[in-house]
Amino acid sequence: MSHALRDTPWTFQPPIAQRDIEAEVAHCVGGVLSPLLANIALSVLDAHFCAKWDSHGSAYRREVHRKRGGATYRIVRYADDFVIMVVGTKAHADALWDEVADVIAPLGLRLSAEKSRVCHLDEGFDFLGFRIQRRRRKGTNKMSVYTYPSKKALLSIMAKVRALTKKARHHGLADLLGRLNPVLRGWCAYFRHGVSKATFGYLDAFAWHRVTQWLLKRHKRITWADLHRRFLTGRPGNRPQENGVIMFDTTTVPITRYRWRASNIPTPWTSRAETLVPA
Repeated sequence: MSHALRDTPWTFQPPIAQRDIEAEVAHCVGGVLSPLLANIALSVLDAHFCAKWDSHGSAYRREVHRKRGGATYRIVRYADDFVIMVVGTKAHADALWDEVADVIAPLGLRLSAEKSRVCHLDEGFDFLGFRIQRRRRKGTNKMSVYTYPSKKALLSIMAKVRALTKKARHHGLADLLGRLNPVLRGWCAYFRHGVSKATFGYLDAFAWHRVTQWLLKRHKRITWADLHRRFLTGRPGNRPQENGVIMFDTTTVPITRYRWRASNIPTPWTSRAETLVPA
């Protein structure tokens, strides 16, 4: 052992063949490796429900199966978060508790009763920060499925904005906006594929109010007229700005609908592999 290793305050790690890998994997929950391990382990769920879907063959056979009292299932999963959609009765959906438990039990996993539930699409559910719910389309009698930011996601970003605008350590407005703008831009980029325009407008009004209140607290004797002259740009929007740094306007983020109807979404790697010609 070298002198550097002998003086290190951390316990020396033996070669990987001598280490308790099972214990190390158990301690990585919550780390960057956890989603990868969950994705590998829960691939058995994908295989299970894809096999059930494929067993009915064509759309016609699936329709016949449902008319005879059966049900069809589709699963959407991201790491350890998944939704199983059922075309059938509530009894079919309730039966999934035991079915999923039996599939993941050999892996030493179990369903979380607190985070799992059975619901109708009209009730809606939260998934990956989105609220997914079937509603009546405004001005019509048609029902449509809407995907929009969940209340929990909105409260989370509002808490971040509130925390940023509460800190007094910012050197100035430009420093505050330099920290706030990436947070707003990243959140809107994630939710831009949903029905999010109204939510973006609400978030922008909230953030604008928090920033202007921060300015008023920082400059206690400033008037609204001086505030507009020194820190707000001209219309439209009256955006807070300093030294060329302007507050990000969340209402300018375009809404881009994304609906992929196939079972497999191509990646840059699979697309490239299909174009390669063997030598």
